[in-house]
Amino acid sequence: MESRLPIGIQDFVKIRENNYHYIDKTIYIHRLTSGSGGAFFLSRPRRFGKSLLISTMEAFFKGQKDLFTGLFIYDKAEWSISYPVIKLDWTSVGHSTRKQMEDGMIEILKRIGKSYQIELNQSENAAMVFEHLIYSLHEKTGRKAVVLIDEYDVPILDNLKEPGEVLEPIREFLQGFYRILKASDEHLQFVFLTGITKFAKVSVFSALNNLVDITMDRDYAAICGWTQDEIETNFEPYIDLMAKENNSTRQEVLDAIQYWYNGFSWDGDVFVYNPFSTLLLFSKKVFDNYWFATATPAFLIEVIKERNDIKCVLCPSEIVGTSFNSFDYKTLDTKLLLFQTGYLTIKNVKTGRLGVPPVYTLDVPNNEVRNSLLEYMVSSYASYPLTDTVILRDRMRQQLLNGEDTSFEESVKELFAGIPYQLHIPKEAYYHSLILLWLTLLGFEIQGEVSTNKGRIDAVWKLEEQVIITEVKFANEGDTDRLIQDAFKQIYEAGYYERYKSRKTTLLAIGIAGKKISCKITQLPL
Repeated sequence: MESRLPIGIQDFVKIRENNYHYIDKTIYIHRLTSGSGGAFFLSRPRRFGKSLLISTMEAFFKGQKDLFTGLFIYDKAEWSISYPVIKLDWTSVGHSTRKQMEDGMIEILKRIGKSYQIELNQSENAAMVFEHLIYSLHEKTGRKAVVLIDEYDVPILDNLKEPGEVLEPIREFLQGFYRILKASDEHLQFVFLTGITKFAKVSVFSALNNLVDITMDRDYAAICGWTQDEIETNFEPYIDLMAKENNSTRQEVLDAIQYWYNGFSWDGDVFVYNPFSTLLLFSKKVFDNYWFATATPAFLIEVIKERNDIKCVLCPSEIVGTSFNSFDYKTLDTKLLLFQTGYLTIKNVKTGRLGVPPVYTLDVPNNEVRNSLLEYMVSSYASYPLTDTVILRDRMRQQLLNGEDTSFEESVKELFAGIPYQLHIPKEAYYHSLILLWLTLLGFEIQGEVSTNKGRIDAVWKLEEQVIITEVKFANEGDTDRLIQDAFKQIYEAGYYERYKSRKTTLLAIGIAGKKISCKITQLPL
């Protein structure tokens, strides 16, 4: 292990000069820059290497040849030509208000200008300063400028829950700022923007009608993130060490790493690992939730809870390809929001006849995201401490498998007890969603709302040889025992269990009445 792990380091120069591990992605920079120039956009979730990609591009366009020794692009680039670079990162600029954005961006643009001995005109308009800098760099150096913008959408994402009077001026600022790129086209050699979302209503994409979106382009599917081959080739010593310390084979370690952290895809064919989680795994040698804990905006969980929209988290869902271009920050389509932020990914693509848009199957990428997302959602639904969910989960899973109905009922009551009375939603669907989330977190495989010739089962859950048929009953007030009886009566009369009689089967029915929780576990007749 001669090189060090670059945990949290997104500076290409620092990584190369200080012998940190670097996975060579310069083949993609070569593809993007082999032509006469262009303007490109790439969407990827947080902590996926977008900033490192931007930093690598900066070094490349500045002609820092020595940093690329041994990399794919080293003997393929024309190093005698370099370009002036404007690199902007919205995470480094205050963006709570439009004025804060104007002032912060003007300071950064002036700083870049000074590095090229250019004094920019005084102005309170960041867009005008931006335009002046692009023109002046071309005039002074004789080379067209390169503009690299990292996290272009952060000002909107960080203010999504703010009222319109706060968010709209921010959107208007970005719209005017990005229009400069189109107006300055004759002075630009290359433009590259990264972000998490492709907001349809920001108008950056309509203003830049020459902007090429490579987010779902097969040629750039692995531009960020690491493939299975890159993991095995570049981290072999770490994999071998984990195998030795855990008394496991190399393949067993690879299988565990793949189960936990692989599975992100933007074309349904090439699947990649999240670099942040993988680096921390190799550093700590412990399988844990790394990326999710640092990349999950609170508003995401709240949006799901407010809409009680959990199906896309529990089961694969389909979406037409044209939908990816209609994301609007005002409507926040749940599936698109989860996809663009990394909590759903493309698992399969079905192409139809010529001229018909493809259909994409979306699902949760891997074990880290699935378990963590479920824990956060359960905690939000039940107002239950996130730190205690794992303990309660393991306890209830054992109670359920052992048929301990009294103990299980007490645990269910504990789960629901944290919901403040005023937050109780008097709808069966709310409690049904919480139960579905919780049973999935317990490790049971969901079989959706199973239809039979006599009705539809709320849910069927399977774990090894156990099958649990669930019926949730709700009433604002009334006899909980009667609700339990109604649940069992529906299951028996509709014969929901018939198709599972060949298995060793356990039946669970849950009745909910106001703040009172009752449940019962019983063995089905075989």
